[in-house]
Amino acid sequence: MKRSLDYPLAIRPVMGFEDDYPAGFVDPSHAHDRAQLSYANSGVMLVVTETSSFVLPPRRAIWLPAGTTHTAICRGPVNIHTLFIDPNIESLPHECRVFEVSPLVRALIQEVFGFEPAYDEGGREGRIVRLLIEEIERMPNIPVMVRMPEDRRLLRVCQIILDNPADPRDIDDWANIAGMGRRTFTRLFKQHTGMGLATWRQQVRLMEALSLLASGASITNVAFDVGYESPSAFTAMFHRSFGVPPSQYATAWTRPGHDDH
Repeated sequence: MKRSLDYPLAIRPVMGFEDDYPAGFVDPSHAHDRAQLSYANSGVMLVVTETSSFVLPPRRAIWLPAGTTHTAICRGPVNIHTLFIDPNIESLPHECRVFEVSPLVRALIQEVFGFEPAYDEGGREGRIVRLLIEEIERMPNIPVMVRMPEDRRLLRVCQIILDNPADPRDIDDWANIAGMGRRTFTRLFKQHTGMGLATWRQQVRLMEALSLLASGASITNVAFDVGYESPSAFTAMFHRSFGVPPSQYATAWTRPGHDDH
């Protein structure tokens, strides 16, 4: 297992390496001096920052600005390609995000991994790096994150839902767990997370569904495991959120290199 400290990252503006992590691996809370782009070639990773929780599905990428404190959790075996990027490069994104990866960006990432550490910044390698950075900005986000509240009472509720997205309790139950009245709970939850509890929980269920689908679970099992009353209800919500049915996502993940968009 490789560590970023094992690489001479300061030699060039962009440096990358590939690594494999076993199921259940947890990389404890840490931060990097450089911006980080991680592309999941296979497997699903949960990335938790101080303010948000993200799911990184296969063949998508996550962007973490320099200095972002985060924890990485592998639901199953994960093969990942990570680039560390000089934060002084102009126009880099300033917010964490998970995004789609076009065939071009995927190919550029692969090229960068073949570079020698002291690659030629003024030659072909440098041009590829600059094109990759430009293309990253064009990639569309995918809705696989939720904001985490700072309030400890709300955080307790969110953690329970993250641990079991199918938990059927209603808003009055959650308000009681938080030790608040319903109106106060509703107001504070939206204030801290940017969305109502129902929308937040739906987002968590979709994130969990991505993890289960990527691990090979059937659509029917996924639907019930994340709290939907029927596979058709789950499929409709998935399609509205991602633009494709879960069957298309699941098929794409079983075909490495396939572009599902």
